[in-house]
Amino acid sequence: MSNSQQGYSPFSTWTRGLAWAILGFAEELEFLRNIKMEIGGDTRNIFEKAATAAADFYLDQATAADGIPYWDTGAPNLYHLGDWRSRDAEPFNEHEPVDSSAAAIAAQGLLRLGKYLGDKGARYLAAGLTVARTLFGGQYLAESPQHQGLILHSIYHRPNGWDYIPPGRKIPCGESSLWGDYHAVELAVYLQRLAAGKKVFDVF
Repeated sequence: MSNSQQGYSPFSTWTRGLAWAILGFAEELEFLRNIKMEIGGDTRNIFEKAATAAADFYLDQATAADGIPYWDTGAPNLYHLGDWRSRDAEPFNEHEPVDSSAAAIAAQGLLRLGKYLGDKGARYLAAGLTVARTLFGGQYLAESPQHQGLILHSIYHRPNGWDYIPPGRKIPCGESSLWGDYHAVELAVYLQRLAAGKKVFDVF
């Protein structure tokens, strides 16, 4: 789904690219709903189909049970983890890294899509809440005053080997990224306003 120099191959899905697609389509749907000009129903339907297709692929094929994906669905050593989709992600495994930044982006997209779709979006809303609960839990939220980031276990560029591997580990883990932390903050603000019954912010 994602042919990117940051993914493993043109025939696999780089999960952060997928997450940005989910969020981008959801925000575009919000934009089309709010602009003051007539938009054809076909246009809305096309964006809706694209948004739900991306979200469904994320939930059915690209993420572990707790909503955290590994960095690519075709990562070459993922097979060592067996049926990884049926259990929570393992950021400290020895074979392939997770990407919490993809989860932060996807969670926001899932929540926006779920809210946009109303009754039809219950699955996406619930999934977005699940991802958020995982991200803001102890395994992913940086709690050490010495750590300079917010969300742990983000990946920068796996194919180029630009991610830090801590001593004693075989794969990258434990680091944050600017985009992961940014979207985690946006996610937290979105959830806070949603829980308080306030108007949530649009991207535009």
